[in-house]
Amino acid sequence: MDAAAREEFAGWAAALGAPLSPAQLAQFAAYEALLLAWNERIALTAIREPRQLRIRHFLDALSCAAATGPLDGRRLIDVGSGAGLPGLPLKILYPDLRLTLVDSVAKKARFLELVAAELGLSDVTVIADRAEVLGQDAAHREGYDWATARAVAELRVLVELLLPLVRVGGRALAPKGGSAAEELTAAAPAIAALGGGASQLIPVRLPETEATHTLITIDKAAATDPRYPRRVGVPAKRPL
Repeated sequence: MDAAAREEFAGWAAALGAPLSPAQLAQFAAYEALLLAWNERIALTAIREPRQLRIRHFLDALSCAAATGPLDGRRLIDVGSGAGLPGLPLKILYPDLRLTLVDSVAKKARFLELVAAELGLSDVTVIADRAEVLGQDAAHREGYDWATARAVAELRVLVELLLPLVRVGGRALAPKGGSAAEELTAAAPAIAALGGGASQLIPVRLPETEATHTLITIDKAAATDPRYPRRVGVPAKRPL
């Protein structure tokens, strides 16, 4: 990412309410280089053009701050993190975020560990496992202020992966496209069954894109029934 690209990216981020320091811009430049290099070996993203990667991945992730607000000192778990999105950009933006990245693919988990080390990010935990397993693990169950997942599953499935990880009073966050309202309506019974409460739809427009995407937030109003999440693969096969 050259100086002109950094300046352009900084302007975009500031317009989203996520101003970046020169040191943070350097971290994004290093992250971009690692992502493009590793993408030649393992499938991290279908986007290979650097400018589009900045818009559709980095800025898309930073836009989550419109829903979360400041995250310094908070615990956030990013499920199905893949290339580290949205977790790593949020960690760069909020250096004191206590971040856990989860991906069941060991090669992707190794990439996430490398990025955290190369960028000098502290308090980042990487776990190669499934959300269904962590949701039944006392070390993680109802232990997070925020649980998020991007491009992992439809919302009926996603809430069973996320809400068991969120403490009562915390929130789940799901970035979605144009079907957000319909997915939220369809997921209402699952949300109620899992201890979810009020929800919110926050529209976000990224630069040089015509489509508006939506951040769905769901409050954790009550403890999740111990039956949930169900065993690995069941939420996707039989959504609540």
